[in-house]
Order: sequence, then structure tokens, then C-alpha cells
Amino acid sequence: MPSPQLFTPLRVRNLELKNRIVIAPMCQYSAEDGCMTDWHLIHLGQLALSGAALLTIEASAVTPDGRITYGDVGLYDDATEKAMGRTLDGIRRWSDMPIAIQLGHAGRKASTERPWLGGSQIAPDHTNGWQTVAPSAVAFNPKYVAPTALDEQGMKRIRDAFAEAAVRSARLGIDAVQIHAAHGYLLHQFLSPLSNQRTDAYGGSLENRMRFPLEVFDAVRQAFPSDKAVTVRISATDWVEGGLNIEETVAFCQRLQEKGCDAIHVSSGGLHIEQKIPLSPSYQVPLARAVKAAVTIPVVAVGLITDPVQAEAIVATGDADLIALARTVLYDPRWPWHAAAALGGQVEAAPQYLRCQPSQFKDLFKS
Repeated sequence: MPSPQLFTPLRVRNLELKNRIVIAPMCQYSAEDGCMTDWHLIHLGQLALSGAALLTIEASAVTPDGRITYGDVGLYDDATEKAMGRTLDGIRRWSDMPIAIQLGHAGRKASTERPWLGGSQIAPDHTNGWQTVAPSAVAFNPKYVAPTALDEQGMKRIRDAFAEAAVRSARLGIDAVQIHAAHGYLLHQFLSPLSNQRTDAYGGSLENRMRFPLEVFDAVRQAFPSDKAVTVRISATDWVEGGLNIEETVAFCQRLQEKGCDAIHVSSGGLHIEQKIPLSPSYQVPLARAVKAAVTIPVVAVGLITDPVQAEAIVATGDADLIALARTVLYDPRWPWHAAAALGGQVEAAPQYLRCQPSQFKDLFKS
């Protein structure tokens, strides 16, 4: 049986990935005043023992008002940095898996309740609520309080906050930064004509709508060490007529590559309540394929990737360079082990776990 492509290494700037499986950022809504808690040590710690190549910390807000919920993780002051450092220290004591962080701002989708409590917007005058901001004063849901349109001073505040969070990330020894420009959050809101109705230099044409996200990328790239990777997560389409589409996304990705972006993580949707997403296994892979055809940097595919053979096909056929797991790895935190067993690959395992290797997979664990 040929060696599976899913378990071959890949270099992203200075980051040596041992295989093509990365763990996507997954919000846990379990922080306190933006600070990570013991939940994050347990949650991230188990994933750091999964055999994947990279662990990505959930969307971490660069300002308090950029949190999706009051339970979101932040990286915007000394307290949030210290709490994240404590979590990272605990993980690194037992795992050498590289760790990335997703930095973001929720924009008009901020100030909401935790998902298991309904997830609806919390009004600014209610406990745990605040006034949201966005490119334009257009609410995500007509029932919500409209966001305040950002002026140039507000945009500078957020741009500087992204850069400051990148500095804090470097201080924490984080291996890579992912900028969140997907799922209907602030940078995606600037990109989409459905949420960006500005008439200044930041609205209208695609060139204008890309301007602020590209400025944020430049700020983060300048603030983060030059030998470490900065990547971007995008929503390739809004799945709504008249919204951001794959052709515009490809142009955006090409500009990101020109500016030094190290990889593109291709997701979709999240911007509009009328989106029509054709959910099925690998439903976003064609979007990743379109981006990969237009750039030379690594591309990550994500979305209903659950089967090892499916994942291997995505990488082996060149549709994407890596696959990202989210819900799949929550359900099965040892998915990379099981994929290696199914495909004839190898993974690294903690020495405390070596005795669990089934006899029929005696070469599963690397020594």
C-alpha cells in the first residue's frame, strides 16, 4: 500500500507540520472576562495529544467588544494574556504540538448569548451586552439592534488591536497566527457587499471592500515575528445571491499572497440569515480547489470531513494541501490515530499511551 499523503510533512514558513491534519479553531464560550479557564486547559490539552500536526486556539477577540459572546476568549490585555499563558504552559508540559491562534473581531455578530442558551443578540442595555460595530449600520438580523458604523478612528483602533494581539501572541510563544476573515465576522463584513454599504474608500468596489482586511493583515504581519507564519481564514462565498462570491474571494486570496500570507483556510457562509448552504460531505472542497488553483501557498479545506479515505483523497488529488477538523475531532479526539491505522500511516503518541497500540497496527505509533 503506498504511503498516504495525509501523513506526509509540510513546511509553512518556519513551521514544520508532521502531517496534513490540523485542528481548526472552535469557540468554547467558556472564558471569564475574556480569560481562559480550566476548561480550555482540558479541552485544548486533549486535542494536543491527538496526533494532528497543528492545534489552533479558538477565535480570540482583539478587543472586549469584538467578542462573539461574553464567554469568548480574548487577547487584549495583561489579564487575558496571563490566563492564556497559563493554559499554554500546561499544554506544552506534555505536548510538543505546534500551536496557532485565531485572532478576530465579531463586528455586528458580537454581544450574543452562549449558543446553548439560544445564541441571540443581547441588547446594549442588558447584562452581558454591548453596542456592536460594523462597516455599516446594517444588523445581522432585522430583530437585532443595529451596529454602529465604524469611522476611521474606530477602524484604526481595531487595526491596532489586531497588531497588539499579534505582539502578545509572539510573547506567548505561539507558532502561527490565523486572521479570522470568515463566518460573517468583522473582516468578512467588510468584504461582503451585503454588509458593507459604505460610500468611502472602504466600500463599493471589491478593491475598496478588501482595503481594511488587507490593512489588518499588513498590521499583523508587521507585528508578528517575520520567521513565523501568518495565515487567513476566509468564507469563500456567502451562499446568498449578490453576496461575496468565489471569484471575488480568489482575487482577495491573490492579494493576500502578494502581501506575504502563508496559507489560506477556506470555509464559507455565516454572513447572512438567508444563506442556502448545500451541506454534504466535502461540500466546501470545491471552494478550496478554486483557491488552490489561483495561489501557490498552502490551502486548507474544512467542512464535513469525517472519513480517512475522504481526507486522503482531498490531499492526494491536490484539492487542498491540508484538511482541518472541528466537530469531527470533538467527537473523536483520536481521529488522526484512527486515520493513520486505516490508511497505513504513522502518528506520534505520548509515551503514556504507547501501551494502547492494537497489535494489528504495531507500526502505528512513531518511536
